[in-house]
Amino acid sequence: MPLAPAGAQLDDDALALLQTVRDFAREELLPKDRAWDENEDESSVVSVLPKLAEMGLFHLMVPVDLQGVGCSYRLFAAILHELAVWSPSSAVTVAVHSLVGGIVNCFVKEPLRSRWLSQWGDTDNFAAFCVSEAGAGSDARGIRTTLTEADGGYKINGEKMWVTNGMSARRLFTLARRPGAPKNETYCTVMIDGNSPGVTRTKIRGKMGIRGSETAVISLADVFVPADHLVGRIGEGLTVCLSSLNGGRIGIASQATGIAEACLNEMTAYARQREQFGKPIGSFQAVGEMIADSAVELEAAKSLVWRAASLVDAGHGIADRSASAMAKLYAGEAANKIAYRAVQVHGGTGYVRESRVEQLYRDARITTIYEGTSEIQRTVIARELASA
Repeated sequence: MPLAPAGAQLDDDALALLQTVRDFAREELLPKDRAWDENEDESSVVSVLPKLAEMGLFHLMVPVDLQGVGCSYRLFAAILHELAVWSPSSAVTVAVHSLVGGIVNCFVKEPLRSRWLSQWGDTDNFAAFCVSEAGAGSDARGIRTTLTEADGGYKINGEKMWVTNGMSARRLFTLARRPGAPKNETYCTVMIDGNSPGVTRTKIRGKMGIRGSETAVISLADVFVPADHLVGRIGEGLTVCLSSLNGGRIGIASQATGIAEACLNEMTAYARQREQFGKPIGSFQAVGEMIADSAVELEAAKSLVWRAASLVDAGHGIADRSASAMAKLYAGEAANKIAYRAVQVHGGTGYVRESRVEQLYRDARITTIYEGTSEIQRTVIARELASA
């Protein structure tokens, strides 16, 4: 079922795009996603980047006048949901690339903004979000990566962890700090060219789930960044990161609803065909209750995601932190509960790799961690309500 609620006003072009994405993901991405999860060499979604770009999934949020699709936030969320039903790894790949594109659109000055965005649909401009470090996850202020002035720009030194798209991305949106700078001028964000000397990438292996999504450590040793690659103004780095994360959380919430949708589909199909004591297990009250609870929680999660995306489209921008935090919190937690029930309904069959719910159970886990843990979302919501 789509992310959009019944009666939602989507034009014919939007509906056609959603159907195209749904068909492509089901027919082409699902078997690949299963292979990415099972392969020992941990191959990734990078193998289908050209196809994703060809379908327009790399410039969904780029304005039409810059050769983009110009999606509303609601349509963007709905597309990520459809991708995640069949390939959660592809969904997060597109989400992060689009997140960085949104940052370029809002914070990069002309003429660089137009030049980058007009090329954003090409795989040559594949993007990554480089903020977290080994000692700085939820607390971005704890980063150690430094930015120092150099002739014509800046030099960046440090190491970023858990970088989605990090092995292949050309555009590395990066948060750094200026040693010895005044408090209000400490944090800065820059766009690093991933082909620059001094950029070293190490693949993070052995992930629990979304194994088709690239995750890397990126080391930066005296990496030169031209002055016009500063994103925002000096001292605005945390503001740029936090404002973009509010929108990014809607993307991860959409991924979570897609995973939950897949789990519910697998659960109900198995409950219809699996028989015990002479009848389908779906007819037993305990199984029926798990299916019913999952269906209700999924619809509630979708509604919160749609509401958060609608607020962006209505002009509230990505500053409505509580709406995106509520969507991310509830959708991530719901996806994990629904995945748990899907395995439970499958019994022993759900505990082995041959069953897709085993993979979905592992894929769901990350949705309560990245783009801000569930605990951080609760903190954001509480602060927003207390300060209202």
